Amino acid sequence: MKQPLASIHPDAKIAEDVEIGPFVTIDKNVVIGEGTKIYSNVTILEGARIGKNCKIFPGAVIGAVPQDLKFVGEETTAEIGDNTTIRECVTVNRGTKAKWKTVVGSNCLLMAYSHIAHDTIVGNNVIIGNASQLAGEVIIDDFAILSGGVLVHQFVNIGGHVIIQGGSKVPKDVPPYVMTGREPISYMGINTVGLRRRNFTDEQIRDLQEVYRYIYQKGYNTTEAIGRIEKELPVSKERDYVLSFIKNSKRGIIRG
Repeated sequence: MKQPLASIHPDAKIAEDVEIGPFVTIDKNVVIGEGTKIYSNVTILEGARIGKNCKIFPGAVIGAVPQDLKFVGEETTAEIGDNTTIRECVTVNRGTKAKWKTVVGSNCLLMAYSHIAHDTIVGNNVIIGNASQLAGEVIIDDFAILSGGVLVHQFVNIGGHVIIQGGSKVPKDVPPYVMTGREPISYMGINTVGLRRRNFTDEQIRDLQEVYRYIYQKGYNTTEAIGRIEKELPVSKERDYVLSFIKNSKRGIIRG
């Protein structure tokens, strides 16, 4: 259902059952999937790709050009997965030639006033709290939760199943499965509650706690901790994800 007070470019590809409220603007080169609802005063600009069964609340802007001086008008996208909710005044910018796209996965919740900058990749089932701000080329893995007012520096990677305390400043990578907060941001333990909600077993949680004891609590430097974990702790998908994340970190991980 397309509201007559909306402005919709004739070249936009919009599924027949999409609901569009008044004063919505939809530009050319936009694709919107089935079952999506767009509330009043939303702006969807060139390059937006929005999946099925999304909800986009008033004041949101999807697909604006990057706030990046290296952007020179290249054709890029801002992609939103299925079943994602975008609350009031959220902004999701297009990519640049760095990655050519900005991506928010499926089943995500972007709360009011949050910002997703150019070339950022957000996984599936991620929650971004009110007024949290992600700079360019951030990567967030599946099931991460950022509480309200979190500020994430450009190029930071955030692992899966992480929870970050509200108001945190995140200048370094956050490895998977942890709770983190304080000032400066630091390791606060395993995200036990979140892992249990996602059906991790007690054994898996204990194994992860032991991995992070080596990394943060036994006095080893990071390189030594990784070597000892590989030699002394049993192989598991979770262990290897943590090790791979840390080995591939370019900014270094948060402090203990």
